[in-house]
Amino acid sequence: MSDRIYNVLFLCTGNSARSILAESILRKDGDGRFRSFSAGNTPKGQVNPFALRVLESLDYPADGMRSKSWTEFAAADAPVMDFVFTVCDSAAGESCPIWPGQPMTAHWGIEDPSDVEGPDLTKHTAFLTAFRYLKNRIAAFTALPIDSIDQLSLGTKLREIGRSDGATSNRPGVA
Repeated sequence: MSDRIYNVLFLCTGNSARSILAESILRKDGDGRFRSFSAGNTPKGQVNPFALRVLESLDYPADGMRSKSWTEFAAADAPVMDFVFTVCDSAAGESCPIWPGQPMTAHWGIEDPSDVEGPDLTKHTAFLTAFRYLKNRIAAFTALPIDSIDQLSLGTKLREIGRSDGATSNRPGVA
């Protein structure tokens, strides 16, 4: 096994919920093999409080989480990304910056828990569901033999992960 640490960026339009959850999950579950980041095209400026509550309730890191623009990661002095994953359909359809290093990309869209209306328990449940879908995808990703698999096969595996349970792209009418 390689000692290399891979940089992974999770993108979502507002960078307040799904991408934040994914960043935290990989930070904890990445077993020191990954450095995780998140960003958005039009960041909301604050992390959704339900995302923070879910992370804290499940003992995942919430410290330092902030809603930020993806331009921070397209700058010349930014960390070079090895992987970039979109976790919302609108971010997948947007024109992304040219990422230094030409990272592997895939779309892992899931429903936005921030869109759920109703009592706090309903909202909390939506965030728990999003967390579970992202955790399952990240577990599949971290189990891949990244050091020994060819780029074409790796790309195929990354796209397959994005089509797992909860994928918005599996719904009729979504490309």
